Amino acid sequence: MTVASEPRVSADEFKRAFRLHPAGVAIVTADAGDGPVAMTVSSLFSVSVDPPTLVFSASAMASSTPTIQRAETVVAHMVASDNVDLAKLCATSGSVRFGDEVGSSRLPTGEPYYPGANAWLRGRVVNRIDVHGSVLIVVEVLEAASRDGSAETDALPLVYHGRRWFAIDDEALLREKVFPYHAIYGRIEDDELS
Repeated sequence: MTVASEPRVSADEFKRAFRLHPAGVAIVTADAGDGPVAMTVSSLFSVSVDPPTLVFSASAMASSTPTIQRAETVVAHMVASDNVDLAKLCATSGSVRFGDEVGSSRLPTGEPYYPGANAWLRGRVVNRIDVHGSVLIVVEVLEAASRDGSAETDALPLVYHGRRWFAIDDEALLREKVFPYHAIYGRIEDDELS
């Protein structure tokens, strides 16, 4: 039996589709012993809570990727809308990403980090998966902290969509009409719901 080859999606079609998919923004920092690096990513997500594990992808084209691939530990920063300048800086090739003027520091364990980020997670790299030249980095989280030490914040979430940066506020919340429990099971007439 012969299987017809499936048509391939072009790189432009693939990128265009993902430009329609909004994503949260994070910054990953590391130092493999030859100086700190940072990169802005929109691919960070959790994969487990026991043990707490996250994953992100690092592009082969990013200058920070070789260092992040060699690092034993990394720090993933969840950034908010008030961190947009830092996110843009860490997404700009050749920019100065560390120092007093940027607001960076070192954790007691030695990793570079941004104390002004909304929250950060320090973790040990437990796996690296090569995917067509890019790499998926799997990280077991060892330490977590938020900017002000609490889970609540007034900072608006930062989202990247269609090559633009957005802050999400309560106006973005979709309001849904919630039907009473008894309406779902037919105890009142449908015309009473409007």
